[in-house]
Amino acid sequence: MSSEPSVDLRGFKRVQRLAYECAEAVAARLEPGVTEREAARMQREWLRERGVRDWFHLPFAWFGDRTAFAHFRIPLQFFPTDRALEPGMPFILDLAPVYEGYPADVGYSGSLGVNPVQDRLMADLEAHRELILREVRERRPLREIYQDVDRLMVRQGYANRHRAYPFGVIAHKVDRVRPRRWSPHLFGFGTQSLRGLASDALHGHREGWSPLWSPYRFSDHPPQPGLWAVEPHLGFRGTGAKFEEILVVTDSRDAEESAFWLDDDLPHVRRWAEEK
Repeated sequence: MSSEPSVDLRGFKRVQRLAYECAEAVAARLEPGVTEREAARMQREWLRERGVRDWFHLPFAWFGDRTAFAHFRIPLQFFPTDRALEPGMPFILDLAPVYEGYPADVGYSGSLGVNPVQDRLMADLEAHRELILREVRERRPLREIYQDVDRLMVRQGYANRHRAYPFGVIAHKVDRVRPRRWSPHLFGFGTQSLRGLASDALHGHREGWSPLWSPYRFSDHPPQPGLWAVEPHLGFRGTGAKFEEILVVTDSRDAEESAFWLDDDLPHVRRWAEEK
């Protein structure tokens, strides 16, 4: 990445895999009666046992219709609740650890037993991963890519649920932070990561780009080189599903090198390969 020569992709790849290992380990331990708060705590404890001391944001867990952000109106509704898991219920685990200064932000969708609706949502997310990569390589404005994701969701018969996130974002930039023994957090977000995002926002505003990939005019610019945590989130009635992983954008003129997913050995990608 010639515009950001100091970026070590191995560090980001390592922490992203660690986060997905955590999600899979916790998902395997979920059982009827476990609450969202307990699932979030299980993620925190698993990662702390492996050396994580800082966060882009603390872990979230959403069960049942909360996977589709049903009736979400204010940011506080994103935080884990006492909603208990039941057989057949869908869930999403969302965690963003920082390890040795490298952040990741991942989303893991599953269900307690069989849930055909969420299985279909997950299968249909593959087309979104392909569309996003293709259009980023074409250097389409982020706002237009967002709109194309919306149109694909409509054709598939789904609702856009990432629009419920603050600023309606489908992605945000991630950058290295200074490793520290202990880092405070504010409203569930690591203060170092928030400062980094704010610095990017200020820097980008001067140059005409934003670290937030949204449907709004401030995202009406080509993809900015760097690392982006991308999370298309589909909803169908009371069921939601998403993945979240890092997309690398460079200023290379070679199409394949201009943008690529950081890692293709992730749970949802393996799942699609197995289904084929």
